[in-house]
Amino acid sequence: MDLKNYFENKSGTGILSTADAEGRVDSAVYARPQVFDDGNIAFLMRERLTHANLQENPHAAYLFLESGGGYQGVRIFLKKIREDQDPALVEEMTRGWLSPEEDQAKGPKHVVYFAVEKVLPLIGDSWTH
Repeated sequence: MDLKNYFENKSGTGILSTADAEGRVDSAVYARPQVFDDGNIAFLMRERLTHANLQENPHAAYLFLESGGGYQGVRIFLKKIREDQDPALVEEMTRGWLSPEEDQAKGPKHVVYFAVEKVLPLIGDSWTH
């Protein structure tokens, strides 16, 4: 599946799920990922529970429910490969809905990169065409 094209053309709600080293699971609302030409994806995240979990357990799952009714979307199984705090990259990925002061007050941000291990439809275990 061409995730870059998919996320450029779909709107909806995303949920990123992670677990700590002991398997305690957390889910959080996340925007669509940044998709790169090499197939890897990245999310911008603050130092909260999701980020902390990824320091202990690199595996995550991203569920994306498309807008428009019904149950269309994808489930993407991920493995963290690295993270970056480059200020220029963080600024490029930051959406402008907060003032710079509000944004800074919420704490540091990291660009967290993932390898895509598997993509499945929202419902079922394989693609049907």
